[in-house]
Amino acid sequence: MIIIALGAPGAGKGTQAKVISENHGIPHISTGDIFRANIKNQTELGMKAKAYMDQGLLVPDELVVDLLVDRIKQADCVKGYLLDGFPRTIPQAEALDRALNNRGDKVEYAINIDVPDEFIVTRMGGRRACVTCGATYHVEFSPTKVEGICDKCQGSLIVRDDDKPETVMKRLEIYHEQTQPLIDYYAAQGALYTVDGTKDIADVTAQIEAVLSK
Repeated sequence: MIIIALGAPGAGKGTQAKVISENHGIPHISTGDIFRANIKNQTELGMKAKAYMDQGLLVPDELVVDLLVDRIKQADCVKGYLLDGFPRTIPQAEALDRALNNRGDKVEYAINIDVPDEFIVTRMGGRRACVTCGATYHVEFSPTKVEGICDKCQGSLIVRDDDKPETVMKRLEIYHEQTQPLIDYYAAQGALYTVDGTKDIADVTAQIEAVLSK
């Protein structure tokens, strides 16, 4: 079972990815986690990626795919895996397809969590992050016991720059320009499934599980 989570920033991909990963006993894989693990362990691929990152450059697609393939060779991926945050562009999707084809695999489910832009701006504006431990909350969906205070370490909560409306709108523009074409790409492959991401977390999970049971 090879799953890709699609959707705009703030659509809830990360939340659903964790739930689906737990429900099906497959790893939730993000490129950020892969980068951090390889750099921490000073692997050959990790050092190559770090060289680009240290110069403020994007890591080339082929190197990202090499890192990803190295990750999916691990034992916990035998039953499948869920990719979160990759691919982001058509060239990345094509590079991933080539790598999977070489392994006799393919993307089976590209699950698009569909949420209108205005809904996302409102949702992300309610996010709060602890300045001390980094824990995240939401004023509506997962509030702290005491307003403005972290439940875990009693640190102060802030609105991160990434969650401010002007930043969110810019991120959405980039998403629509670069990533949304993936919807057509996977639709053409017959792998696209769209769910309504405006529903509550349990409802969205139920929609995704209905897709995965097909």
